[in-house]
Formats: sequence, structure tokens, C-alpha cells
Amino acid sequence: MSGALDREQMILRYLPLVKQMAGRLKVKLPPHLDREDLVGYGVLGLMDALDKYDPGRGIKFETYASRRIKGAILDALRRDNWAPRSVLDRLRQVERAYQQLESQWGREVSDEEAASAAGMSVEELQETLAEGSRLAVESLEKFLVDGAESNLRLLDTIQDVSSPDPAMVYAEEELLRDLTRALKKLGERDYLILSLYYFEELTLKEIGKVLEVSESRVCQLHARALLRLRGELEKLR
Repeated sequence: MSGALDREQMILRYLPLVKQMAGRLKVKLPPHLDREDLVGYGVLGLMDALDKYDPGRGIKFETYASRRIKGAILDALRRDNWAPRSVLDRLRQVERAYQQLESQWGREVSDEEAASAAGMSVEELQETLAEGSRLAVESLEKFLVDGAESNLRLLDTIQDVSSPDPAMVYAEEELLRDLTRALKKLGERDYLILSLYYFEELTLKEIGKVLEVSESRVCQLHARALLRLRGELEKLR
């Protein structure tokens, strides 16, 4: 960074951006996660952005910093590993129920039908979907590939301008092409929910107002849409 402001002043100047990013993520995360912890993680991302920002690339600092801040917060949550393996196992169980019934019947199935096929109550199924929605915020690629290790963050990829890796760039482009193809195969409502959440960056509460349903219901629909997206991605692999 250039200019007369020293590092501490720059951090103070962009601290509201960190708090804004932390606040947007906090409403999507489990309640036991402290907002101030998220802000602390975000400040580390801001410091990283200050170190690596290159104005010659034609990207606004606020845009670059926002990516680094969000990435630092999500990286910290990954290290904390707050999503147990049991959540992924239940999600896979629910996913199989939806896929088998929808393939057999050729239509979207209700929560009641999927719960019966999965051998759980409707309440248990909906809680599993809610947990899955929270997991997707922490690590979308973990959700989509069922816990497999991944070096890429789907829908949140950004290259380190100090050391671009051509192989990584190619892999990211290939993944994003597959993701685009898979999204086009989703139903209208699933596509709308994922587009509003990941591309327009609306909160679940805001999406609920668009769809005229409760925030908790959007949380469940979000996870169900991701399960369908994962199924479409698996067909492309």
C-alpha cells in the first residue's frame, strides 16, 4: 500500500469493513461462535491484504480486502473444526433419500417423504438440513465433496497475486465450469436460492422475504438445494 497513512491507521480505517464482513457471516453461523472472535480473524485477513495488495492490477483495495477478510475468517473456522463428522454422515443419509425418491418418482419430494425414506422424523431431517446449511457457510467445498480434502474454495476463489499457480488456475476454472453446468440442472427455486445467497450475497432472512417463507425454512431449503447441487456435480466427475 502507498500513501501517508501508516499500517495502524489503515487497519483502523478499514476496521468497519472487517466488522461488516464478520456481522454478515455471524448471522449464518452457530450461535456459540463469538462475533468478536470473527472480527479478530478478519483483522488478520485485513493485515494480509495490506501486505499483498498490488494497485497495479486494477482491483479496488476494498474488493481485494473483502475477499481476504472473509477467507481469513473461514480459514479460522476450518481450523476450529466445529462441524462433526456425524453431521456429514446424516447429510449423506438425507441426500440418498432425496436422490432415490426423486429419481424413482421423477419429481421433487416433500420433507415428510424424504424423512420416512431416511428413517428419521421430519424434525430430525429439518435439523440435519439446518446443520448442513451452517456447515456450507464454514466450508462449501467440504459440504459439496462430503469431507474430502480440497485446495479450492468453490464460489470464493481468489489467486495470490504474489505467486500465481497456473495449475491451480486451470483447476479452479475447470471446477467453476462444472459448477455452472450443475447449477443449470437445478430446479428454479433451488437455483434462485443459491444465486441469491452466493452471488447476490443476501442473508437467509433477506431470501426468506423474497420467497415469503421463514428464515428457518430458507435455511433448510438452502441445504436441500446444495445436496441436489452436489448430486449433479458427482455426475460430472
